[in-house]
Amino acid sequence: MERQVLLSEPQEAAALYRGLSRQPTLSAACLGPEVTTQYGGLYRTVHTEWTQRDLERMENIRFCRQYLVFHDGDSVVFAGPAGNSVETRGELLSRESPSGTMKAVLRKAGGTVPGEEKQFLEVWEKNRKLKSFNLSALEKHGPVYEDDCFGCLSWSYSETHLLYVAEKKRPKAESFFQTKALDISASDDEMARPKKPDQAIKGDQFVFYEDWGETMVSKSTPVLCVLDIESGNISVLEGVPENVSPGQAFWAPGDTGVVFVGWWHEPFRLGIRFCTNRRSALYYVDLSGGKCELLSGDSLAVCSPRLSPDQCRIVYLQYPSLLPHHQCSQLCLYDWYTKVTSVVVDIVPRQLGENFSGIFCSLLPLGCWSADSQRVVFDSAQRSRQDLFTVDTQTGSVTSLTAGGSGGSWKLLTVDQDLMVAQFSTPNLPPSLKVGFLPPAGKEQSVSWVSLEEAEPIPDIHWGIRVLHPPPDQENAQYGGPHSSFVTAWMLFPAMLCKMGFAVLLVNYRGSTGFGQDSILSLPGNVGHQDVKDVQFAVEQVLREEHFDAGRVALMGGSHGGFLSCHLIGQYPETYSACIARNPVINIASMMGSTDIPDWCVVEAGFPYSHDYLPDLNVWEEMLDKSPIKYIPQVKTPVLLMLGQEDRRVPFKQGMEYYRALKARNVPVRLLLYPKSTHALSEVEVESDSFMNAVLWLHTHLGS
Repeated sequence: MERQVLLSEPQEAAALYRGLSRQPTLSAACLGPEVTTQYGGLYRTVHTEWTQRDLERMENIRFCRQYLVFHDGDSVVFAGPAGNSVETRGELLSRESPSGTMKAVLRKAGGTVPGEEKQFLEVWEKNRKLKSFNLSALEKHGPVYEDDCFGCLSWSYSETHLLYVAEKKRPKAESFFQTKALDISASDDEMARPKKPDQAIKGDQFVFYEDWGETMVSKSTPVLCVLDIESGNISVLEGVPENVSPGQAFWAPGDTGVVFVGWWHEPFRLGIRFCTNRRSALYYVDLSGGKCELLSGDSLAVCSPRLSPDQCRIVYLQYPSLLPHHQCSQLCLYDWYTKVTSVVVDIVPRQLGENFSGIFCSLLPLGCWSADSQRVVFDSAQRSRQDLFTVDTQTGSVTSLTAGGSGGSWKLLTVDQDLMVAQFSTPNLPPSLKVGFLPPAGKEQSVSWVSLEEAEPIPDIHWGIRVLHPPPDQENAQYGGPHSSFVTAWMLFPAMLCKMGFAVLLVNYRGSTGFGQDSILSLPGNVGHQDVKDVQFAVEQVLREEHFDAGRVALMGGSHGGFLSCHLIGQYPETYSACIARNPVINIASMMGSTDIPDWCVVEAGFPYSHDYLPDLNVWEEMLDKSPIKYIPQVKTPVLLMLGQEDRRVPFKQGMEYYRALKARNVPVRLLLYPKSTHALSEVEVESDSFMNAVLWLHTHLGS
């Protein structure tokens, strides 16, 4: 925003990218047990995990760092790092035992070809590896799930067993014409012994197995697995209903069984990544009898169940099923002993003033309960910020822990014994690591945050939040007001563009999360119209109020943002001099048959979805009417398309459809097709290449 001259040399831009892309991002944190020193003071270790781009290796690396926090019970006395960072190569999951004396690590090792690595489950104690189990060799199941949709690694309270989720073992398959070679090296005795019957199923080599969509292509049929640490025996739990896929599991009070979320996979699976609306329910399976019990309603969507420290109550998030993919949720509470379920925080239709606008959160942290098992702490998008909140589970009252601060955004990593570990960032401040004690009820505004790792602000970047109201003729009569949002947090691309002299406008149009449920529900049926007008209105308003060159305005967007970018250059061709679209939705009608989320196509076009839904001519017409492809004849803005060939969410053929239509009309267009990339285009090699190409495209079509 501040530099007036655009950087023109690619190597200058590359050097700037190399510097800013080194900023690490926090991925997880956990707290060690409380230790009393010989002088009577108390301290805890904070174990943190970070990710960082490595442009030499062209991969995201993970590393860990430990910190010490000395405290007096309710405030931090001293805090600081304990040693340097260490790369955690091969770690997929790790979890401290309840007492903090042991740690379980799921690690991949060996195999130079992706998919051929072996998986090991390790148990560490003090300064040694106590046990190591080669899960691949034991062949009780397929690969272990390490994702945050299904995956988990949970210690039993007795610290004798580990619970995790893995792919169900599939029967071997072979050709109808497979012949067996005779082992001529076998001894006479071995030849005489009867062979085990061949378990391979002939003709099943190419049977199709459904998967769970974008970034989950190797995951189809998850099963709950328990490892007995002493004996090394692995058992696959029975009792899970046949029609659901289990995940996000943990041990029930007293280790009597396992609590898990089960997602319906009948009649077929839909993409689950970034989709909190998939039909699911909370279950308990008893280990002694294998009996399975439903703990929640079974017609909605639930996720992230978390057991209170006193092991009496479970909180979880609950969403309406098969509506917009991400929306306002309820916070529900299940009492383990009375078996009563209550709604602690309900869906908020619309925000009034600066009041709470509802829970917009896809996962609760693993540690989210206060020490007295009364309050739950979480982060949530609130308008254009992400704040920390605490809710009293008895009264349902919600209080902000971070309101009135500097306007940046917060993310809760964990809370244990009322010590909170959080991340804070702003558009010009990379993530900082902070700790603070949860104050007593009624004093929530008095958190005293202490920095464990402080980032340096990036100079010459200034930012602010501007609230715009649509003109009266664009008001939504039903709701007054996809389904994510920009918050005032650190983002690499906008920061890079600002440092290069651009002004960047990030628009939360109606339908974005953090503004109440009515805002979310205002968009389905109005995509391609309401959202497009909102962005155009914001652009025109800022151009009127600021001293920017209206002849040098460019668009950049991905997914729904790419959809909007392509709409805008078709509906308002005079406004934009360049466009960069990353995996954009181009034709909702043609996308429906190839995406992992066909329900999005139907719901956003304004119709109810069901698994047996078949669009009629009216629906196809509406889908086309709301698609950027409709406005191709008006497009004259030069377009740079960036497509991931492995994108299951918005298949790359969408962008190809646009590319051909533009080429046929002699509109300047350039296509980058990344052969192994998925929807986010976030692989280090792809992200860095796409940024450099974007810079050159902007320089070419906007000038210096």
